[in-house]
Amino acid sequence: IPRGVHEGQRIRLRGQGEAGAGGGKSGDLFLRVRLARHPDFTVEGSDLIHEVKIEPWRAVLGSELLVPILEGKVRLKIPPGTQGGQRFRLRERGLPGVSGKRGDLYVIVQINVPKKLTEREREIWSELAKLHGG
Repeated sequence: IPRGVHEGQRIRLRGQGEAGAGGGKSGDLFLRVRLARHPDFTVEGSDLIHEVKIEPWRAVLGSELLVPILEGKVRLKIPPGTQGGQRFRLRERGLPGVSGKRGDLYVIVQINVPKKLTEREREIWSELAKLHGG
């Protein structure tokens, strides 16, 4: 399989198909590429997409995360005020393309809002709401 092929792409193997009628030349074999699912990434062309869930305070105050790449992990700085759905681009951390140049890795941040709060946590969130007129 050549480098840089994408989902659904067709690969032609000349002369690798069925033998021709009456001993004639073999035809071509066509393969359709299907990519296996990866536990950490989805694929868009040569780019990789990784979704990460962070706590609200990390989004508000900023944080640093370890995110997976194909070769291991890298640190990603999450700036203060990060919004849910915000994308961070890690250049040339995606898949190799046909030309050999690598695509990018996009990390999409989702905010993991807590479902259960202790009494103290509820008080703190209420204080924050009051500070902002809520």
